[in-house]
Amino acid sequence: MEREHIDQVVQVHLRAFTEFFTSFLGPGFLREFYRSFTEDPMGIGLVAEDTESRKVVGSVAGPLSPAGYFKRLLKRRWWAFCLGTLWAALKRPSIVPRLFRAMFYRGESPSGPDRALLCGVSVDPDAQRRGIGKTLVDAWAAEVRRRGGTGCFLVTDAHDNEAVNQFYAKCGWRVESTFARPDGRVMNRYVFDFQPQDREAKGD
Repeated sequence: MEREHIDQVVQVHLRAFTEFFTSFLGPGFLREFYRSFTEDPMGIGLVAEDTESRKVVGSVAGPLSPAGYFKRLLKRRWWAFCLGTLWAALKRPSIVPRLFRAMFYRGESPSGPDRALLCGVSVDPDAQRRGIGKTLVDAWAAEVRRRGGTGCFLVTDAHDNEAVNQFYAKCGWRVESTFARPDGRVMNRYVFDFQPQDREAKGD
């Protein structure tokens, strides 16, 4: 993912996740969020492009190490995030507590070794059912492994989210735990740990 991809990545996200909280926060917030993966050395962002039009049809992003990543992001660009989310907060003041939690998100890492956090994968609705999502997730995990990571994790809703849970299960990720957030949402935490031979192959 390069800076010139950001606008297209944001549009794909908005088209893919029309009812999601991050989409409600608007393109300004998303632009700053995805921009971080092109600037922070811990950021890993990949895009899928249509072979003919070179148009972005999907993306995946997450930090190699979530520890301190979002804190650095907020410290560097706090004013941009405030401006980017102002419209959403004015339109629906009830989201302010959730917005505050999002600003100070720490990744909800599982116990054990430090793992890379997969923040999300999005595929344009017109390009779905072509295996792009799985290709992106597999490529992102491969990049984590190439950079010396021991594994990956992600967090997604446990209920009313069957398609997403089935998707990650088919990608080879396993549910490490299920937990409830302070707001009552029940979440599945998935992990994808690399086998010892995978890490040894990196050094061959």
